[in-house]
Amino acid sequence: MALDVTSKVAIITGAGSGINFSFAKLLLKNKCNVIFADLTLRPEAADLVSSYSDRSATPRAIYMRIDVTDWNQLEEMFGMAEKEFGHADIICPRAGVFEPPFSNFWIPPGTGSSADLPQQNRYASFDINLSHPIRCTQLAISHFIKHQTPGSVVLISSIAAQFPYIGCPLYTASKHAISGFVRSLAALERPPSPNVPPIRVTAVAPGIVKTPIWLESEKIQWLRSEKDQWVTPEEVADLMLDLIQKDDYKGGSVLEVGKNKVRKVEELNDPGPQGDGLTISAGAKGVEEIWTRLSDPSWGQYT
Repeated sequence: MALDVTSKVAIITGAGSGINFSFAKLLLKNKCNVIFADLTLRPEAADLVSSYSDRSATPRAIYMRIDVTDWNQLEEMFGMAEKEFGHADIICPRAGVFEPPFSNFWIPPGTGSSADLPQQNRYASFDINLSHPIRCTQLAISHFIKHQTPGSVVLISSIAAQFPYIGCPLYTASKHAISGFVRSLAALERPPSPNVPPIRVTAVAPGIVKTPIWLESEKIQWLRSEKDQWVTPEEVADLMLDLIQKDDYKGGSVLEVGKNKVRKVEELNDPGPQGDGLTISAGAKGVEEIWTRLSDPSWGQYT
């Protein structure tokens, strides 16, 4: 179910920076309208939206400020697409966090810098990285059925789904879940009912991508510049476009993105991440920090 993006409409969460900024930029270049849904836009994203803001021109970019943990605001994205363009065709729920100090397994709720509270019964990391893309996909399916139009949903998994690491267990768990979720929806591309349009749900599983999620994180110390190579956000965006436009890829596909290399991640007996752009050579630093935390007898206790 290849879908030419020309004159189509995309909703992208997290388009204010990183991979999805590059993806939004690529879609606009290919004459696809884009709704940038994010809490804020970095200067380069704001400039891009401004340069495509002419209501009489095509393609067009619109910025919509949203908090992806608020499901009402996620619904409003689809309302915006209907109001401005009639309907959406491409959904990419990418806004995410890399197990930051405010929602980190090794900084339990109610302790240290954690913003998670025991009485709230939830982790913000999961709200952003897992509940938000799942709910977006659910809303997208309903939207495509309502408008009787084929659609494409592209999610972001990670090599963390194949390469578990004790340094970020919440992030790793969420990416395992995303890969499984995408594979579970493979059959949507071949619906048996004429009332259900074909919907392709796929994912990319990037390696170490040169974006703020790494560059502005304390986890940058896990990398060694002499050994570890970066994957560029443009490389990931190119593959995301291919997942929408090419017949080579089917619903349920999860594609690993390394440095100058793309590999299909198999459902069973997958050999795991291989090649450049997939390594964290100084990951032992993160492990040492965890053992230091756990050696404190008060770890996990709050008042």
